[in-house]
Amino acid sequence: MVPLMIGKMAEFGGGNAVDILSAEDWLLRAQELVPVALETARGVRGFPGRWKMIISKLEQIPSRLSDLSSHPCFLKNALCKEQLLAVTKTLNEAIELAGMCVKEKYDGKLQMQSDLDTLSGKLDLNLRDCGILIKTGVLGEVTLSSAAASSISSNLRELLARLQIGHLEAKHRALDSLLEAMKEDEKNVIAVLGHSNIAALIQLLTATSPQIREKTVRIFCSLAESGCCEKLLVSESVLPPLIRLVESGTPLAKEKATVSLQRLSMSTETARSIVGYGGVRPLIEICRTGDSVSQAAAACTLKNVSSVPDVQRVLAEEGVVKAMISLLDCGILLGSKEHAAESLQNLSSGNDDLKRQIISEGGVQSLLVYLDGPLPQESAVGALRNLVSSISIEALISLGVLPRLVRVLKSGSPGAQQAAATAICRICTSSATKKTVGEAGCIPLLVKMLEAKGNSTREVAARALYTLMTLAYNCRELKKDDRSVPNLVQLLDPSPQNSAKKYAVSCLTLLASSRNCKRLMVSYGAIGYLKKLTEMDVPGANTLLELLERGKLRSLFSRK
Repeated sequence: MVPLMIGKMAEFGGGNAVDILSAEDWLLRAQELVPVALETARGVRGFPGRWKMIISKLEQIPSRLSDLSSHPCFLKNALCKEQLLAVTKTLNEAIELAGMCVKEKYDGKLQMQSDLDTLSGKLDLNLRDCGILIKTGVLGEVTLSSAAASSISSNLRELLARLQIGHLEAKHRALDSLLEAMKEDEKNVIAVLGHSNIAALIQLLTATSPQIREKTVRIFCSLAESGCCEKLLVSESVLPPLIRLVESGTPLAKEKATVSLQRLSMSTETARSIVGYGGVRPLIEICRTGDSVSQAAAACTLKNVSSVPDVQRVLAEEGVVKAMISLLDCGILLGSKEHAAESLQNLSSGNDDLKRQIISEGGVQSLLVYLDGPLPQESAVGALRNLVSSISIEALISLGVLPRLVRVLKSGSPGAQQAAATAICRICTSSATKKTVGEAGCIPLLVKMLEAKGNSTREVAARALYTLMTLAYNCRELKKDDRSVPNLVQLLDPSPQNSAKKYAVSCLTLLASSRNCKRLMVSYGAIGYLKKLTEMDVPGANTLLELLERGKLRSLFSRK
């Protein structure tokens, strides 16, 4: 990487001319040219407004040259020589144009006006770049790195400095070299970056050149994906220009800006800021019209943002519900559909208005179709879990929700099974509903879930069983399953991690009316567990213990 970057140096500032003369030589040349340029410019009679502005800028050059030459690093830094060369070129151009105007020998008035405007712009650039070299510490930073750090770090710092000075073509070359450097050693580039360099790069995101913006956003995409400097990027206000690129950049710039927002939106505060800066609508538009990569990144960003409760209403007002349902139906990549399902799960987690909107926009039907596909089911089932209490049992049956929930209980992931079991709890608000669910074949599947390794899965299954068992029909169905009593007794474990024990007590109490079930409870050690649970004041444990001990006593007398 070092030879590549050293080889580029001549391109940025004038090639051999910089190397032949020393910094003092270029300083002397510039200082000699300033009075000549001023005297010639003051003698011009045409274009008075333009020359007055040019003269005011020429008058500022001596103080900038003095500041530059008095810097302790003046003699040690190639950037100084290159900057003095640029000033010298501009002064020569000013003298030439002034001479043409004095003699009134030029090709057309409009052409001369354009040339003078260009000259004024170059003077602005020279003055600004001299100020940057002094005020921002770039000059000292580059030189210190040459003395104290490796040659790679030195070249990187000089390269980053070049992004803050010079004309657009030089910045193009600097960006190209920086992108190449990041490919070879991204970690070292990130280590060298600081506030001033990040701020300079952010300014390039709003440059007039689409190519400059495109190259710069590629760098920010790499920085965001590295996960090393999110806070620095956000604190330096990278979000607004990224959002504008999502809105109106080139296709590649849109993609890279959207991927950058995806990574940055993992922070809750940044997700809020994306909404505050007006990022929702451009992201929704990318979901609607973007290519596969951009669409997936936009969907993931909106998923991250939708997990923040206090901005969900704003998202709904911007049309995110309809966009996510459409993406669930027609997403280009399977990942886009998965992000859409997660967004709907987030949006349906609390707000009743959002739940009604999802239902009215056909979200339930789309979620059910999604469940019939090959994608991970957890988010879609989670969204249904959130929505079922807002849907009539008739509608749930007609839509075919129950068969899908049964299928998830049978073969879904632990997370999807938990969501399905919770959905069943929420559906069972009446005896008729409980019987319908029991007849759908949920009970044996819930009993099997009691054997799961995850405590939360066991708890949800026990709670769903208790909800169903309050109907006599379902209680009888449960008694038919040989695994029900052993599995429930195991859930009487008194350890603090076992949050299912209170539901296990309730379920076993309902089964205790059966002499056979009581005998099984005793044989599997329920009494020992219940004595500990009674000491812990677990609701219902003492009542169940008395029932089992009374039955045990009767059994003892009958044997005698």
